[in-house]
Amino acid sequence: MTVLFNIGIVLLTLAGMEAFSWAIHKYLFHGPLWFIHKTHHQERHGRLELNDVFSILFAGIALYLMWLGHTALDYRFWIGTGISLYGTIYFIFHDWFIHNRLKSFKSNNRYLLGIRRAHKIHHKSTEKSPSEEFGLLVTSRKWFKR
Repeated sequence: MTVLFNIGIVLLTLAGMEAFSWAIHKYLFHGPLWFIHKTHHQERHGRLELNDVFSILFAGIALYLMWLGHTALDYRFWIGTGISLYGTIYFIFHDWFIHNRLKSFKSNNRYLLGIRRAHKIHHKSTEKSPSEEFGLLVTSRKWFKR
């Protein structure tokens, strides 16, 4: 039962991170934190951009939670694990697949292509607003049509 409970915490954290990420992307990154996030909407010069500070912040939070819960392997450890897993998914989907920070892999998968289309629409604007499609894994159905 404990293993299933811990897996449940990780899965709930993953879902929660998608919702949380959508909200902070829309209301903070395209709001008061635009001065940092705008580097992500501009042409990149080099491997890093100021916007990467957000990934470092979330990694720090995840590691801290995992450290707090590591002796008992309590809920904090599993929440930190879920945040870390979301960060790994973010890296693979967003940085690698969508933005080609590493040599991109090719895919004809309808879901992956829809996510890529939605993100490209999000980046159509280089300004704080207007903008749409703030999610990473969940987006409007209209981007999945062939």
